[in-house]
Amino acid sequence: MSWVVVPAAGRGLRFGAEVPKQYLPLLGEPLIAHTLDRLLAHPRITGAMVVLAPGDAHWPGWRDRVGKPVLTAPGGGERADSVLAGLQALPATVADEDFVLVHDAARPCLARVDLDRLFERAGRHPVGGLLAAPVRDTLKRADEACRVVATEPRESLWRALTPQMFRRGGLQRALLAAAAAGVVVTDESMAMERLGLKPLLVEGREDNIKVTTRADLALAAFILSRSGESHG
Repeated sequence: MSWVVVPAAGRGLRFGAEVPKQYLPLLGEPLIAHTLDRLLAHPRITGAMVVLAPGDAHWPGWRDRVGKPVLTAPGGGERADSVLAGLQALPATVADEDFVLVHDAARPCLARVDLDRLFERAGRHPVGGLLAAPVRDTLKRADEACRVVATEPRESLWRALTPQMFRRGGLQRALLAAAAAGVVVTDESMAMERLGLKPLLVEGREDNIKVTTRADLALAAFILSRSGESHG
């Protein structure tokens, strides 16, 4: 059984809404409700630690979802700060060697089959791993004027998704080391990579989208409607 840390301290300024994007209405509920329910519906997830911005007035105050505990902790200025705060706030029953998942609050379309695959494959890997998708588009490198200067090979390139799954103690040490070095890591895998470790890439579904624009929100509603809220 594993806990999941859900960093939700971002303000979503690029979205341009009056409330942070994780609280925007999606099929009659806040977006983050779908995210939490999809995670907590999985039998191998024990509970969720949601990391909030200090003074977050939009959090609905849930103590549980899908019959499982939902705890909260105050976050930091960067994603890595919030993830670290969430790890440190987990119950003492979560041992250093236990796997913990980290999942974006704004990814409400996670499928159960992806969680099954992540637990099965990354759970047997010495480092841990993350959901990811192979890059399928042609990649262009641009100059300052947005002119193409090169076409980049896409072989062996993947897009990092979430959840990402690592042992509690190892991930805490990796995030602390990055912070001490003044490095802002953009995901948990990057923190582990800095220590010379090689997380496992586990191919996930392309519809595990992160909502960053209004078009994404409409697409998420379509995906969830098509899935019938069946959690994969």
